[in-house]
Amino acid sequence: MRNALTILRSCAAVAVAFTLFAGPNALALAASSGAAGVAADGDGAALVKRGEYLARVADCAACHTAKGGQPFAGGLPLQTPIGAVYSTNITPDADTGIGRYTYADFDKALRHGVAKAGYTLYPAMPYPSYARIQPDDVKALYAYFMHGVAAVHQPRTPNGIRWPLSMRWPLALWRTAFAPDVAIATNAQAADGDTVSLERGRYLVEGLGHCGACHTSRGMLLQEKALTDHGGPAFLQGGVVEQWFANNLRDDRVDGLGDWSRDDIVAFLKAGRDAHSAAFGEMRDVVIDSTQYMSDADLGSIADYLQSLAPARQHASLVYSDAVALALHAGHPDSPGARTFLDNCAACHRSDGNGYEGVFPRLALSSTVNAQDPTSLISLVLHGASMPGTKTAPTVFTMPAFGQRLNDQQVADVVTFIRGAWGNQAPAVDADAVRRIRNSSH
Repeated sequence: MRNALTILRSCAAVAVAFTLFAGPNALALAASSGAAGVAADGDGAALVKRGEYLARVADCAACHTAKGGQPFAGGLPLQTPIGAVYSTNITPDADTGIGRYTYADFDKALRHGVAKAGYTLYPAMPYPSYARIQPDDVKALYAYFMHGVAAVHQPRTPNGIRWPLSMRWPLALWRTAFAPDVAIATNAQAADGDTVSLERGRYLVEGLGHCGACHTSRGMLLQEKALTDHGGPAFLQGGVVEQWFANNLRDDRVDGLGDWSRDDIVAFLKAGRDAHSAAFGEMRDVVIDSTQYMSDADLGSIADYLQSLAPARQHASLVYSDAVALALHAGHPDSPGARTFLDNCAACHRSDGNGYEGVFPRLALSSTVNAQDPTSLISLVLHGASMPGTKTAPTVFTMPAFGQRLNDQQVADVVTFIRGAWGNQAPAVDADAVRRIRNSSH
């Protein structure tokens, strides 16, 4: 469920950039003693606090905070097929940040995808999802960025997008074709974060959380194939983001959440791990920066909504088989991939593929392992990964990278073995697929 690190992939015609603007106080909040000050009156302070929570839900920090940099000061470099882009400074600094933007400017950029200067934003800024944010929540976000965030003077690093993709005028056509109309105020969505309901979950997933930006595949013009469940089963069926496959979040039994309970989903979002899996790739950052801070009520609402999504494909649940485990226990690996698994993987994930819950994720019957797209599994073997350290699960366990130890064929062999062992039924992987992912990281 990721937010603003949604990098528009492919060498197509739209570049990636990050621009989110706010402006001077248009909410009649009491003046503060400094740029990061909170409005003095109680109502204003409460609005800022609510905006802080909503900014967590929207995961604004993920894109607008550089590694080792000041919060929301921008400067995060993102490598794309058409050049490097850098996120913008959204602190209330008057010269290099958002301090000269009005509330109307903020809303225009956030939900309409149009900058103050009038040009259309690149849709890596997920305004097609943010169009669903209710006006009251936009006001709270604006209050937070103007009164709850420290001003940082940090000029924007120029983007390195190659011409002609650096031109923005075609984006207005893209926005007209693919961005929805913005939401109008409704009483149903004015409810606070304690409201537990299917519609609250829908609002969080389709709007603020912009989960579809990563978990929905894109069309020829890099538009999300569906922005909501009403758009069809492509919504949240999974999509590739850089070198990771953002998993299917629908109720599919094999590669989705069909065998996850409500408590499993809540635990994963809160702790970054559960009995089925652990967060990796961009989802790791989502858990660290966003979902671990969400209320139990909102996490429950998200789980309720995800469990309401019909499966994209009707498949029965996979059934565990101990045939491979018995062969490995007996010391009879029957393929190069099996031997590579015993030498490199079995100590943590066990020869029966069940791992150790909360420590080393299970591989048997895993939705990640059984995804039609093997990108994540290949990337995990090549580059390794670390679990997120969270408030409820602070211990970080790390899987080492095997890219230097194993060649492309060996990685393909072990991934193919894992995807066909213990009852898993995913397609084989060839060395060319491994090579493409290895080379794309250079």
